[in-house]
Amino acid sequence: MTDAAQSFDDLLFIQVGGTIDKDYPAGETNHGYEFEIGVPAYRSVLARVKFPAGWAERTLLQMDSLDMQDAHRAEVRAAVEAASQTRIIITHGTDTMGQTAATLAGITGKTIVLTGAMLPEKFRDSDADFNLGMAIAAVRLSQPGVYVALNGTVTPAA
Repeated sequence: MTDAAQSFDDLLFIQVGGTIDKDYPAGETNHGYEFEIGVPAYRSVLARVKFPAGWAERTLLQMDSLDMQDAHRAEVRAAVEAASQTRIIITHGTDTMGQTAATLAGITGKTIVLTGAMLPEKFRDSDADFNLGMAIAAVRLSQPGVYVALNGTVTPAA
């Protein structure tokens, strides 16, 4: 493999939120019964699998996708357009991922993959690791465009 094939300096992870990043907060007021969006799940996953260094990251939003409005989606689009990287993975809630993918349609010269999870990455039986791995493969192998990587499939956003 060439050095270029192993380089990850063109890869950007953007945290938007969603179940993949949820965690139980500790505190007297909620007794662990509420979720909050915490540290990006991809950090834990990439550390566990000893993913090569060189990639970039940005926390843009930390919210449940059901709370996202068009202004938030416009913020995601602006961040993707402004990024110097050409391969971008966005961690996002699954409920409105399709709406955000549609908002990103038409961005040229970049491969954009949205992914998330049905259970938080912190949970033992989460699909986060699998979906994130799919997203990494998809962003590395797909032509420029917008894709959703979930449950063993990579689907072009329409």
